[in-house]
Amino acid sequence: MLLPDRREFLATSAALLPMAALAADTSRAADLAIAPFRFDVTPPMGHPLCGGWIKPVVAVDDPLEAIGFVLTGAGKPIVLCAVDWTGLLNEAHVAWRTALAEAAGTTPDRVAVQCVHQHNAPFACLDAERMVLKQGDLPHIVELDFYRTCLDRGRKAVAAGLKKTRRVTHVASGQARVDKVASNRRIKRDASGKVIASRASATKSPELRALPEGTIDPNLRTVAFFDKDTKIAACHYYATHPMSYYGDGRVSSDFVGLARKQRQQEEPDCTHIYFTGCSGNVTAGKYNDGSHEQRPILAGRMHDAIVAADKSLKRETIGAVTWKTQEVLPPPRGGQYTEAALKAQIEDKKRPVVGRNRVAYEWAYIRRAEAKTPPIVLSSLQINDIAILHLPAESFVEYQLRAQKLAPSRFVATAAYGDGGPWYIPTAEEYQNGGYEVSVAFCAPDIDQQLTQGMTKLLKG
Repeated sequence: MLLPDRREFLATSAALLPMAALAADTSRAADLAIAPFRFDVTPPMGHPLCGGWIKPVVAVDDPLEAIGFVLTGAGKPIVLCAVDWTGLLNEAHVAWRTALAEAAGTTPDRVAVQCVHQHNAPFACLDAERMVLKQGDLPHIVELDFYRTCLDRGRKAVAAGLKKTRRVTHVASGQARVDKVASNRRIKRDASGKVIASRASATKSPELRALPEGTIDPNLRTVAFFDKDTKIAACHYYATHPMSYYGDGRVSSDFVGLARKQRQQEEPDCTHIYFTGCSGNVTAGKYNDGSHEQRPILAGRMHDAIVAADKSLKRETIGAVTWKTQEVLPPPRGGQYTEAALKAQIEDKKRPVVGRNRVAYEWAYIRRAEAKTPPIVLSSLQINDIAILHLPAESFVEYQLRAQKLAPSRFVATAAYGDGGPWYIPTAEEYQNGGYEVSVAFCAPDIDQQLTQGMTKLLKG
């Protein structure tokens, strides 16, 4: 399949994803069935990683996967998928959802694709790729042949999975506290609340590591699907940046992926899927100094939490199944964040690669917002009193905690890193406090209100 040019894509996506306040579909799931799938998304040697501003692929320590399932019997099929990539932004994200929807016989608004956000992994934005190619001296954002190959693999994997569906009679939820992994990165502030020092994914400063964990969600949540007593698929949700170390060109699913893979080996007949929650301001920095020895330690802690959450699962017969969507398209930031200013930065050959490639991502979002299409689709799969919430980009952990408060009588599991177009999504009050995350937030503070209103409509009722 050839990818459309931008004009063709905008016309197609406008027709495909019309702006709507809220769409909801509730079914009594007497004939619910599930079709797990997985396919390889490991980049080839020399492929750019994390948008082209770190070392490209020189080796593969462990492969990257896209793992998910198709749920049938509750209206049009529903698709959930987690991808071991840094991100899928704008047109690239819509194209993934469209490809999986075509294979599943459904529509893109009933597909949620969330990235796990490892950094020694691809970071795909097709608009940004076209911009940097025009410069002639910048590394690729993503190689299009490889990107297209992954879409083809996805179509084939979904089609193959649908030939081996399993009925679903029960759903279960459980949770467990994760010991010594997550910590808030925006941890040191002055008297006015402005951020003056942060913890990165790997933090060597003893002073910063000694500070408290700060605001996090300490629990890993699991939602599992059963055919009577047989567990078929288990989705695990936890909020932290999933990097122990990166930038060495060695592809890895990192500590969260290694934990998932260990659990998969222990339960080969159950498809285990890991989703990263709202982690824009959360890393493992308090507990990670970036040494290679720390990766298996963090993986072990994640694995222990997955096992504990699995043991806490409480099965219940499936009643109503509801799929809801809410469409938003927050405005971009103004001031120095203009198209002309960003174009000048991309063309400035004196700037480092990160200061040019990353700007292309922001320019891509500004053009999208100006075109007013395609919208960002928030979605929620609700089964009985369980709600799985899908949010975009690098949302701050406060949005995940806010979602739980919006539906206190429900078990809410949140996956972020869907459509990465907005990049970081701070809360409105954090914009004035600066810090790295705010400096690379592409949207105006209005995004807080739009996202919160969207979550409210998805979770209420």
